[in-house]
Amino acid sequence: MKSNEVWVYVEHHGNAIVDVSLELLGKGSELARKLGVKLGAVVLGHGVGPLAPTLIRYGADRVYVVDSPVLKDYRTLPYAHAVVAMIQQHEPQVVLYGATTTGRDIAPRIASELKVGLTADCTDLKIGDFERKDATYKDILYQIRPAFGGNIIATIVSPDHRPQMATVREGVMKMNVPDERHKGEVIESVPDIPVELQTAEVVKRIQQEKSVDLKGARILVSGGMGVGSKENFRLVHQLAHALGGTVGGSRAAVDAGFIPKEHQIGQTGTTVRPTLYIALGISGQIQHLAGMSESNRIVAVNTDPAAPIFHSAHYGIVGDLNVVVPQFIEAYKSAQK
Repeated sequence: MKSNEVWVYVEHHGNAIVDVSLELLGKGSELARKLGVKLGAVVLGHGVGPLAPTLIRYGADRVYVVDSPVLKDYRTLPYAHAVVAMIQQHEPQVVLYGATTTGRDIAPRIASELKVGLTADCTDLKIGDFERKDATYKDILYQIRPAFGGNIIATIVSPDHRPQMATVREGVMKMNVPDERHKGEVIESVPDIPVELQTAEVVKRIQQEKSVDLKGARILVSGGMGVGSKENFRLVHQLAHALGGTVGGSRAAVDAGFIPKEHQIGQTGTTVRPTLYIALGISGQIQHLAGMSESNRIVAVNTDPAAPIFHSAHYGIVGDLNVVVPQFIEAYKSAQK
């Protein structure tokens, strides 16, 4: 039964759908409208039917609930087998996965079994045409991602095989606003999973919370190579603490060891949209701008008046952050009195 739909593989932990799956429903609904097809969400597990209404509110036109006691815990082989069977039965033209540990595990196995292409760690997706000497392909998926260490942006296409598949980084797509009026169809399925694929057993599951929540921060203070040293990065921490904000960093600052990688903001890190973003000693390379340019207000401090960051900033200060940051802190404290 060929559906030609756009599908999102839905991840969940317990009763909570992970953010990247809801983000992909937002992008998926945009792609589906462009193609004139329905948006499908496929969710696997045991007792996962109650997740369907949430997926519909976030844009899914059809929710494929694949339910079995065998799928109670994520195991690569049973899950991959069940998704492959669903794709072969319904034949969607696009399937999207989050670029999480689970998505990076299951998506390549599915692609290998179906003998289709897969682009990893995409930061954007579009629909467009593609021409080569012998053919013109209409309305195919542009899979856009950084390449060569983030120094260029590559657009990848898979014109000859279906489904077109991609994993997408967390935070780069906007969620739809939940719509209680949106109607959707729930299609239930019980998979037939061979016993030989059930050999692995989940004995214990340990989940560690993230040490920093960049996506949820309303105020972010980020430092770049211009901060100068790991020791000097204390100024970034001090300003963030004074403002009640969170500390971030550019890729260059992370590579230099100024701050751990979980604080990295940009195309090769986390995409953020805070109310206030303060960039200290960040030059404004395209990879970094791609991860924070949608901030509501951007304040940049840099000694170089020609730094690209000033083109994106709402307010720019040309100066030494060793002088400017203490003045920031003092002015803010005075205003609070």
